[in-house]
Amino acid sequence: MKTYQSLVTAQRNFFQTDQTRDVAFRLTALETLRSAVMQYEQELMDSLRADLNKSEFEAYSTEIGFVLEELRFTIKHLASWVKPQKVKTPVTHIGSKSYIYSEPYGVALIISPWNYPFQLALAPLIGAIAAGNCAVIKPSELTPKTSEVVEKIISECFPREFVAVVLGGVGTSQALLKEHFDTIFFTGSVAVGKIIMEAAAKQLIPVTLELGGKSPCIVHEDADLRVAAKRIAWGKWTNAGQTCIAPDYLYVHEKVKDKFLQQLRAAVIELYGEEPLQNSNFTRIVSERHFQRLATFLENGVTFLGGQVNRDALRIEPTVLTKITWDDPIMEDEIFGPILPVMEYRELSEVIDGIGHHPKPLSLYIFTENGQTAEEVLSSVSFGGGCVNDTVYHFASPYLPFGGVGTSGIGSYHGKGSFDTFSHKKSILKQTTRIDIPFRYPNVKDGLKKIKIFLK
Repeated sequence: MKTYQSLVTAQRNFFQTDQTRDVAFRLTALETLRSAVMQYEQELMDSLRADLNKSEFEAYSTEIGFVLEELRFTIKHLASWVKPQKVKTPVTHIGSKSYIYSEPYGVALIISPWNYPFQLALAPLIGAIAAGNCAVIKPSELTPKTSEVVEKIISECFPREFVAVVLGGVGTSQALLKEHFDTIFFTGSVAVGKIIMEAAAKQLIPVTLELGGKSPCIVHEDADLRVAAKRIAWGKWTNAGQTCIAPDYLYVHEKVKDKFLQQLRAAVIELYGEEPLQNSNFTRIVSERHFQRLATFLENGVTFLGGQVNRDALRIEPTVLTKITWDDPIMEDEIFGPILPVMEYRELSEVIDGIGHHPKPLSLYIFTENGQTAEEVLSSVSFGGGCVNDTVYHFASPYLPFGGVGTSGIGSYHGKGSFDTFSHKKSILKQTTRIDIPFRYPNVKDGLKKIKIFLK
């Protein structure tokens, strides 16, 4: 098995020159990356079309544009993020001042997935560079064209001892995990996340895991059904449902289920046409294996909408299944495809109980016009993040750290969250020498009595 010890050693040696600690160096690197992304915009669009059949609109809005906005935001705010943060000092430490310093970990490993192969490789890299790290990126082998463009961009922007892209399959990831990185950032499935964490644990390497899970979407009886349907359709079928935060299943109140489903049908037709399989801009399934897995779910429940496939083109049209229960196979794991199962409920407690008896989801969405109803769900269910009266949109805010909880992930990123993820927070107390509090020492008369006054 090939090893990457020489690459990691070269990056560690470069890191120890302290060049990456210079804020001007980081800003120049981010500006260079931004210019390259804009230069390769069309080539990226072409590669995303080749790998996943993404339209130019979807490729730009969910991948290229997202990365450019993350770069813009980071460049604008980095100077303030790197400053030591002054915090309060307790009275027991009179005469001193307290600060939190953000320092880079060193050499970071970023393993990115295939569903958003450009965005999910570059977004964490932005945080790694902003925090002052060197980085190795391992993109997905399932989207080879985009991975090659990522490698081209990075190799033209940076020397390998600063940032490098390593192409390859599972064996490459396994070889990289044997090296001693200072932090690991992984986006992908829960199963692989466990492998990453196990490998990191052997060397006590901190990890950030952006995983997945079955993200619920609730449509309450007082929801604006037309708006809910369109926003759910967009969130679910963007990228053909191959999105970790896509609504994985619906809970719809029994009083509005039929009306809502009709609105959902109309929304699908509006967004993708009467025959989505004939829509040249509808994303395909990434691989034959993934297609076969999804196709088996089409046998679950009753097909309300869709259900047709094009096996040769690896495409499945937007599909809605009703008469679904938690016992159906489609409800066992994250779907990660264009199939949306629907369950109905009478009382909100049924929904909260149903979600609560399963692993914590990455996202949750609720549509309601009643703020109290929304708060009841938000406070009763543990999940990574989400929206009230929308889907997916929270992911695009640089002010909202994005991440999971429990089996849906560890840690978060985006905006300053990315800078913090790739930074160690070093706590520093700066003490005065003008005074020296005597009762801290064991030889002071009545020292215990005096210290008890302060430490209650």
